[in-house]
Amino acid sequence: MRANPNSTDPGKAPNKHMLGEEIIWVFLLGDMSVFSLFFCAYLNNRTSTLELFQQSQSLLNVNYGVVNTMLLLASSWFVVGAVAAARRNSGKTCSRMLAWASLCGAAFSVIKYFEYSEKIAAGLTFGSNDFFIFYYVLTGIHFAHLLVGLSLLCYFCFTTRLQSEFNEASLLSISSTAIYWHMVDLLWIIIFPLLYLLP
Repeated sequence: MRANPNSTDPGKAPNKHMLGEEIIWVFLLGDMSVFSLFFCAYLNNRTSTLELFQQSQSLLNVNYGVVNTMLLLASSWFVVGAVAAARRNSGKTCSRMLAWASLCGAAFSVIKYFEYSEKIAAGLTFGSNDFFIFYYVLTGIHFAHLLVGLSLLCYFCFTTRLQSEFNEASLLSISSTAIYWHMVDLLWIIIFPLLYLLP
């Protein structure tokens, strides 16, 4: 008798290739919509006061932005590896990949702390001008998102290291966290050229 290809083996996690829970996609859509409004407002203000924005932009340290971009790209690569490991029921590999992703996120946080410290010490604060209002709002909200994602990465790093089998719920949780982290990465890839590189 032939096995039904659509049947689910009780010993295996079903639907391993589901890409996160539906709620995470709803959240992403709403979050990206809000950021899109910020981006449009930034570009509109930049167009009307171009010289001020260009002068203020020249005060940013592009090297910080480049390093942080590389760190987030690397972290996303590690997160992809973690999800793939979870689908193979390899808890140790999943945990190790998440640890590397967390380390990249932590390094981003440290660099951002030094960047903020330098700006504040130089008197470049939220109230300096319109450019720095957008700078602190965009990077600040993104930083808050990153800290949430970093907390999730660390949580799953510890909870998966001894796990030898991942059920559907575990895979959905890890996949949803991965999707959220990729959104954090994507937002920075947009924020970085807008604030640091736009001519």
